[in-house]
Amino acid sequence: MAVRTIRISGDEVLRKKCLPVGVVDDNIRKLLNDMAETLHSTENGAALAGPQVGILRRLVVIDMGTGIMKLVNPKIIKKEGTQTVIEGCLSIPDVWGKLERPSKVTIEALNENGEKMTLTGTKSLAKCFCHEIDHLDGILFTDLVTEYID
Repeated sequence: MAVRTIRISGDEVLRKKCLPVGVVDDNIRKLLNDMAETLHSTENGAALAGPQVGILRRLVVIDMGTGIMKLVNPKIIKKEGTQTVIEGCLSIPDVWGKLERPSKVTIEALNENGEKMTLTGTKSLAKCFCHEIDHLDGILFTDLVTEYID
């Protein structure tokens, strides 16, 4: 495993759309492990998406204190409700903003063994799913901010 460099706002890779993963193999598992190690090396990160470490594949790792989730080709299949949230991003240091996100989100993804799974998140996890999947499509939270927080 290796800690990778987190790409910062202004890096063109953050605006690119990621390609789907065709086969979950040892190379993909290594990338996911590198992403998890990179996430765990940060002080306040909850998740990382592929482009944030220069990988233009649909990969996400999330750890909100309950253990690491490794997601391959995640996609939102259902959104419910709305919530006003405050977000920041490891790729946009020291910037925080308010925006609207669904309060409940259901996603489909493959796990690190290539097995299909369906996950539902509410509140913070719903926000996190949306934020990270947006990264896979070249969307940054600052594109959606309604008010910046000092």
